[in-house]
Amino acid sequence: MAKPKVMKGTNQKKSEFIWGWFFILPTMLGLFVLNIIPIFQTLYQSFFKTGDFGKGNIFVGLDNYTKMFQDSDVWQALLNTGKYAIIEVPFSIAIGLIAAVLLNRKMRGRTVFRTIFFLPMVAAPAGVAMVWRWLYNTEFGLINQLLGKIGIEPVKWISNPNIAFASIAVVGIWSVIGYNMILFLAGLQEIPRDYYEAAEIDGASSVKQFFNITIPLLSPTLFFVCVTRIIAALQVFDLIFMMMDKTNEALPKTQTLSYLFYKYSFIQNNKGYGSAIVMLLLVVIMIITVIQMRVEKHVNY
Repeated sequence: MAKPKVMKGTNQKKSEFIWGWFFILPTMLGLFVLNIIPIFQTLYQSFFKTGDFGKGNIFVGLDNYTKMFQDSDVWQALLNTGKYAIIEVPFSIAIGLIAAVLLNRKMRGRTVFRTIFFLPMVAAPAGVAMVWRWLYNTEFGLINQLLGKIGIEPVKWISNPNIAFASIAVVGIWSVIGYNMILFLAGLQEIPRDYYEAAEIDGASSVKQFFNITIPLLSPTLFFVCVTRIIAALQVFDLIFMMMDKTNEALPKTQTLSYLFYKYSFIQNNKGYGSAIVMLLLVVIMIITVIQMRVEKHVNY
């Protein structure tokens, strides 16, 4: 009796399936342990008044959420978070895109300029915040020293409630321009050069090429950068934490939801209420991301 033939295609697919799962398993485990489980733990904890050292938790139902919606600090923090995203995201994307277009051309020292633009992204956020904090120093900061040379009075960059938020947003923009530029460069290099050569033959200017060729063909990268930057901007914490002292009069006008979560959870040891605040942030991010996804599908179709 002849033995049944084993199909090579079936064995190859099985091998690819096993090796595929083998390679993504560490990432999946990390995602599950470090992201998925903490989300459900935070949601669970938001219904409790937490005791000391995580023991003696008291179930309070929706009391934390009721308190949160009546808390003026939460609404102010939500407004601050939105203001930061509105300032940081458009400017960082626009400047990063312009830098990518300029550095995508053949020019002397192109690699050096790319490296310089990307350096802030690899620097430690705490280090970046501390350097800018000294630059913004009212009495000894470099910016005010330069302004003093032309007769302008010192500016309270991070202690004036009216301009402190814009000052912090400038640091955020400066920090992520290089990251956005690298992503845009990757997208630009995937655009065939033939389109630009045909446009030049037809007499299209550089501006027309940018809006009629670059932007449409770069839209997938642009959408990805926009989504990820908004999510990151809504979670800003390190700049606020490092640049704003607890006694700073501008702190109420600059603290974000992430900072408020840290304040209640780790300073006031009210992790239940802090969990409710971070769940609000999660819902806001999900709503904005869903809207972006729907807008992107509508634009493409």
